[in-house]
Amino acid sequence: MSWDALYSPAFEKVRGKVGKVGGVLLAYNTNIDAIKYLDSADLERRIGDIGKGEVLRYSEELPEKITSLEHLFGGILWSVRRGKAAELFVESCTVRFYMKRWGWDELRMGGQVGIMANLLGGVYGVPVIAHVPQLSRLQAKLFKDGPIYVPKVENRELKLVHPRDFAGDEENCVHYIYEFPRGFRVFDFEAPRENRFIGSADDYNPNVYIRPEFTDHFEEIASKARLAIISGLQALTKENYREPFEEMKRHLDVLERRNVPVHLEFAFTADETVRNALVDVLGSFHSVGLNEVELASIMDVLGENALAEKLLAHDPVDPIVVTEAMLKLAEKTGVKRIHFHTYGYYLALTAYKGEFVRDALLFAALAAAAKAKLGDVRSIDDVAKAMDVPVNERAKPVEEALVREYGMKNGIADVDGYQLSFVPTKIVEKPKSTVGIGDTISSSAFVGEFALRP
Repeated sequence: MSWDALYSPAFEKVRGKVGKVGGVLLAYNTNIDAIKYLDSADLERRIGDIGKGEVLRYSEELPEKITSLEHLFGGILWSVRRGKAAELFVESCTVRFYMKRWGWDELRMGGQVGIMANLLGGVYGVPVIAHVPQLSRLQAKLFKDGPIYVPKVENRELKLVHPRDFAGDEENCVHYIYEFPRGFRVFDFEAPRENRFIGSADDYNPNVYIRPEFTDHFEEIASKARLAIISGLQALTKENYREPFEEMKRHLDVLERRNVPVHLEFAFTADETVRNALVDVLGSFHSVGLNEVELASIMDVLGENALAEKLLAHDPVDPIVVTEAMLKLAEKTGVKRIHFHTYGYYLALTAYKGEFVRDALLFAALAAAAKAKLGDVRSIDDVAKAMDVPVNERAKPVEEALVREYGMKNGIADVDGYQLSFVPTKIVEKPKSTVGIGDTISSSAFVGEFALRP
């Protein structure tokens, strides 16, 4: 079987149907990404200025939040050493001012909601309703043209308008993104792959501020949705999670009554109390998307510490261990779809069966490769430009392990009453950027799957 022979028809199937999916509700986090491409000499000098020893300590184990420059640079080194993404809330005003003076190379749309809105609405032509915590003029300008809407209330009447027509001038919510390429060297560390560290320096997204339009008019907003994706809960803490969780649960109840399938896009959540709370509500979601770091963090709170360690022990991640962890998560929570994405391959464990699950993963992998290759995907035809990107050769042993263990055929296997779907991804050797690739993968796979459902 040739994976290239499966990629092309999967893309054509989704392209022909994705515009007919219906409205997608996206909540809760949108921000402005200030992207800095790290320079090794500059980074070493800055770390030397504040004290290398203390920084190295935090490169071993991430703090829960950033309250010092040692935390900031320790977090950056943590990501570089592992080639893995991480995001922490910047609590210190001194550190925020330092990051602002350090500067950036470019500004982009940020936040999972913002990135997904631009992709689904601005590229695929799928109508989206986005929750934007703060609609500043700069934030509004970063939205693409297309069927992208935000709720606006005038004379107690709800209207859906493009963000640029909202005519608001609220605060800028800036997140600082420190990107590095594969092979990036700092001190004795070398990045095994390209990735980034994120310092979130706004007070709206980390507290999951939910706009009054959503609290007061959610029933009406939900009536216009056929699918929903919830994200942005990762910076919550045991001190501030209760109020937004209660509002989210109310939203989930409304969406469930309307039979709207909801996907939770998980992200690394440092606070264990919040992780436990997320596991407790996962059964209210149809689907969840995560990577190995995030899956390991959930296994930790489920008491599966050995399994959590195994998830982070090998590169590429052992697919049998991943499958075991996904099965435990599905059985514990009742979630019907778990989408696992890592560098080189994707897996989906679903309580239902069909080739459309695998084909949606193939479409998502192509969209991710297009974003890595082009930096910005402007139309769905741009996705096809990644067709010539080679399929990851390092995924062959992964596929062979799945064939041996589960009798997988053409990327599909039955495992304990679930369907396990696998695809090797296409790897861009020198990506223009890694920001937003995970959100591209998850939203493309989730929406693509519903576009293809029989």
